[in-house]
Amino acid sequence: MLRTAAVLDPGQTRLYDGLAQLPAFNPDDDVEPLPPAVAELRRALAACDALLVCTPEYAGALPGAFKNLLDWTVGGAEMPGLPVGWINAAGVAAPTGGSGAHTELATVLGYVQARIVRSACRRVPLARSQVGDDGIIADPVVRAEIAAALDALTTAADPVRPAP
Repeated sequence: MLRTAAVLDPGQTRLYDGLAQLPAFNPDDDVEPLPPAVAELRRALAACDALLVCTPEYAGALPGAFKNLLDWTVGGAEMPGLPVGWINAAGVAAPTGGSGAHTELATVLGYVQARIVRSACRRVPLARSQVGDDGIIADPVVRAEIAAALDALTTAADPVRPAP
């Protein structure tokens, strides 16, 4: 989903690829100096005008690694007021269609005082076969969902965010 978003919005959408480098969250480690991967995550968030996240649902909730990323945002000053939307990519046979992850994202992002842009929050059924070998989705219906989320975030983004 996010690779396709970058194709649909070239020059504006940047992908974060540091998820695997983040250490397990420990509130005792959420002090300066931050672990380097956490400092990079927070720098990337501070540079955003808006944030689009995408996650599947795993066992009825957010995958642990992604929840770990979100936990590292709690102690920072980057999320309050940041327009955020999400796309839950659920398999077409998923029993809940991603509703557990959708609900958890609303809870956690509300807790960190992100500005949730409801029109940019979507549950999109997606089969693995719809994703090309290059990681890009060609399906026009799915691409339209991604484009709508990006448009909603662009509309909601402030040209200049106040300093945290």
